[in-house]
Amino acid sequence: MDFKPQPDTAVRPSDAIEFKALLLVDDDKQLASALQWILADENFLVDVANDGDEALMKVKANEYDAVVCDVMMPKLRGDEFYLQAREMRPLLADRFIFITGFAADPKINLFLTQTDSKYLMKPFPIQHLISCLKELLE
Repeated sequence: MDFKPQPDTAVRPSDAIEFKALLLVDDDKQLASALQWILADENFLVDVANDGDEALMKVKANEYDAVVCDVMMPKLRGDEFYLQAREMRPLLADRFIFITGFAADPKINLFLTQTDSKYLMKPFPIQHLISCLKELLE
């Protein structure tokens, strides 16, 4: 019996889809859920927290490639969460994208400017968030 070599059809790691882990923090549960599904379709593994306290616990327990975070939230605001999260995980400091409807507020604007953070004003086109994330993670 003659055996002929068969072409190698195994999936190589370079052909595999690479998933990036995201933490999405927003107290608007409906928006968070919608963004979670949309970003999952873009090959992001999305973990959701509905306030800064919950997000802080998740940052302690998990490693994320990036964080998408609302600024105005109950319990622990996004700016306060950012300051604590970057102490725990310094590599996350430049991997935040803030989403806010309050960028014109002087205190929030000062925070965004001082930290040189990326941010999007609500409401924003979803494609802007996707593009911003892809650029941030390149």
